[in-house]
Amino acid sequence: MNPTIRFTPVAPHQAPELHQLYLDTPGYFDLLGGSIPNLGEVQRDLMTVVSDPHRHLELLHDARGELVGSVDYKTDYPEPGDLTINLLLIREDCQSRGLGQSVVEALEQRFAPQTRRILASVLGDNKRGARFWERQGYRFTLDARPVMTWYAKELGPSPTDARTLLSHPA
Repeated sequence: MNPTIRFTPVAPHQAPELHQLYLDTPGYFDLLGGSIPNLGEVQRDLMTVVSDPHRHLELLHDARGELVGSVDYKTDYPEPGDLTINLLLIREDCQSRGLGQSVVEALEQRFAPQTRRILASVLGDNKRGARFWERQGYRFTLDARPVMTWYAKELGPSPTDARTLLSHPA
């Protein structure tokens, strides 16, 4: 049985909470060869989330209400009917508990009706991240190294394709 995860859209006033999550996950930033964003950078990023109707950033809480991660994604990007997961981040001390898998399954279920495929980016040379997406049924799609690689999973026809099938049955 997968753990229960609660998704909460991040509001700009929650920048300190998101910043603490980043501080609690230094290995991710080490893997990228960069530094952990400071609080001001997190605040500015949250303002870009608010200004982009396609971008969503949600905090992830476990059944006890403890912050265990975040997910940053875009709807209808890069094409209508696509969902692109830019970052799925699970706090280091909470990894390998099935939380990431639960998040992906919940996103797939929530967005399946209006989404034809989900794309996931893996930044840097993150072999563990690539294996994670492959275990979830995602297939390697695009090599954009050294910056990132892309994985994708088809969920069904795009909303446009579905309308076409309904109006023009075979």
